[in-house]
Amino acid sequence: MVLTVPGCPNGPVAQERITTALNGRAAEVELVEVTEQAEAERAGMTGSPTVLLDGVDPFGTVGAAPSVSCRIYRHADGEVDGAPSVDELRKALATVGLAASVDEDCCAVEVLDLVGRDGRGRLAPVEDGLRAVQQAVLLHFAATGSAPGTADLEPAAAGRAVAEVLAELAREDFLTLGPEGRIRAAYPFSAVPTPHRVTIAGGVQVWSMCAIDALGIPAMLGRDAVITSVDPVTRERVRVTSENGRMVWEPATSVVFVGRRGGCSGPAAEVCCDTLNFFTSSASARTWVKQHPGVKGRIVDRAHAEEVGQATFGPLLTTG
Repeated sequence: MVLTVPGCPNGPVAQERITTALNGRAAEVELVEVTEQAEAERAGMTGSPTVLLDGVDPFGTVGAAPSVSCRIYRHADGEVDGAPSVDELRKALATVGLAASVDEDCCAVEVLDLVGRDGRGRLAPVEDGLRAVQQAVLLHFAATGSAPGTADLEPAAAGRAVAEVLAELAREDFLTLGPEGRIRAAYPFSAVPTPHRVTIAGGVQVWSMCAIDALGIPAMLGRDAVITSVDPVTRERVRVTSENGRMVWEPATSVVFVGRRGGCSGPAAEVCCDTLNFFTSSASARTWVKQHPGVKGRIVDRAHAEEVGQATFGPLLTTG
């Protein structure tokens, strides 16, 4: 996608160069006109033209603000231009293609599948009180900001020993347990501090396990919320305000990186949660990826990250 203001002469140039860089590969190159500053903020446009590949600006710079002004691209040789070069676009397209999924050595499982337990979902089975206890745990987190104790969960356990139910939920990665069997996390919530803080309408504050989990909390609770996090590279704040089902990101150039480390097996809390982070720009996310060669994954845009969070956690409390 190429975002451009009406009449910008470099919009069609960027579109044509992308087509050349694709070299016959099937892909839609859409030219989208943006006229208002508010539209630029929503779309992640930082000057005309802005190129988005899979919703991400591969040429974005840290701290760049949304804008409908002209954009200048500086090439490696120091020359400036109104659009990325064909060679630069080829490299960006190759990066997108290579980052689309995890390595085949990792079971050819899509990175985001781990968040949703490889397609099995985050909603525990009804049998043996598993779902009732899981939902009681989540509701306690939402009401208090902390994990419940054994006594809080006894009514939901339906006669089973609470410790037994929690151990079974932990084996299936619906939650994780710490020393003495205490709840350390129940996706999307964390009982210990993380970089991702969520303030739920009404004032309760909770920690989330990762960026995707944080984005799923408003949908799960059906309530407004404000998410605050920190870009691990720039240390700048990322803020996402969810109001009436609509999310506003600050800065508007923010993205989410989703990935995993090590092999294919293990709970999400150990394998991937610390790699699913908010970044102020795709450039910042790429810097982090270079600093962590053992992590495989991809950068996803705001809309995709919201969709995954809502789809993963939205059903947890609405399904009995």
